[in-house]
Amino acid sequence: MATTDFKKVTHCIFDMDGLLLDTETLYTIAYNQITQKYGKTYTWEHKTKIMGYKSSEAAQTIVDMLELPISGKEFENQLIEIYKDMFPKCKLMPGVQRLLQHLKKNNVPIALATSSSKESSDIKTQNWQHIFDLFLHKVYGGTDPEVTRGKPSPDIFFVAARRFPDNPEPSQCLVFEDSPNGVDAAIAAGMQVVMVPDPLLDKKYIKNATIVLNSLEDFRPELFGLPPY
Repeated sequence: MATTDFKKVTHCIFDMDGLLLDTETLYTIAYNQITQKYGKTYTWEHKTKIMGYKSSEAAQTIVDMLELPISGKEFENQLIEIYKDMFPKCKLMPGVQRLLQHLKKNNVPIALATSSSKESSDIKTQNWQHIFDLFLHKVYGGTDPEVTRGKPSPDIFFVAARRFPDNPEPSQCLVFEDSPNGVDAAIAAGMQVVMVPDPLLDKKYIKNATIVLNSLEDFRPELFGLPPY
């Protein structure tokens, strides 16, 4: 898309897993710790299908896809125990701290919209509170009663936009995502979307994004009418 096609925005909404935090590799390890107990392997193909899902939907989908002899809820319960050990070690993705602090310093309203539950999000962010405190508000799709459907439905982004004090129009919001389901959700909400996909993701999944970057380090705020670095 030509740069002239980008529209000015006033608010930014960020996904978390795989975009702000380097958790996607950890998810694969955690899921396989469970599935391999039942002789099954969780692969990249499975991962592509559930990226962006609410945590309960992701758990149930894996149980169904791999025909595991447990419930989705039991899968989730086992995951939480693994997460407690694994997720406090997760790192920020490149460019995250600079971008969020820049937007905050320039009074650009920012919100978090993650499909994770608040419980698992708190575990992941415990060493990065100073960064996640920059958000005006946080929407946890996994546990928020107003988010009735997970990505690729647009619910979570509508809720995130509505909770800004000035209730901006969807078209005024710029979404940052790494997953195809998240991109589709943002588009369905009528928002532009910056995609920073996993390098392993098939190129056919990135065509709907407004702009695709290798890293948040490559984002140029002025393209969308935001204060430049």
